[in-house]
Amino acid sequence: MSKGARPKDVFEIERIRQIIELMEQHDLSEVDLQEGDEKIRLKRGSTAPVIAPTPISPPPAVAVPVEKGESAADAGSTAGTITINAPMVGTFYSKANPESEPFVKVGDRVSEDTIVCIVEAMKVFNEIPAECRGKIVEILVSDQEPVDFGKPMFRIQPS
Repeated sequence: MSKGARPKDVFEIERIRQIIELMEQHDLSEVDLQEGDEKIRLKRGSTAPVIAPTPISPPPAVAVPVEKGESAADAGSTAGTITINAPMVGTFYSKANPESEPFVKVGDRVSEDTIVCIVEAMKVFNEIPAECRGKIVEILVSDQEPVDFGKPMFRIQPS
């Protein structure tokens, strides 16, 4: 009888948690287990995470046009502006830590080496410089929002 229960031990939730911890400790991205006819595959870091919760921040397009007057003004205000785009896929942070002030605010003047945000990618925090001179006219992403490569993060009026 105990032999019949043994294969199921491999697939109990506590055993799976232990395997996940081992995957994290040894930086493994995938593990396949098979016991008889029962199979299980655990993956980490895939494009569709099984365990990680999905971000709940609203897309930035939802908050941009609020009134008809503003949307017309936005169209006019974007003329002659440039954007600072995400150089990588990651998570956008507007401040160095939760207690500090944002790196930049709307109306701030920036130069080529002004740090405008941090993008975290694979647990590495990358400081993103403006790489241009001008005035911040719009911040296009929210703090802790995921960004894709090339996604506009800031709109700048160059000077």
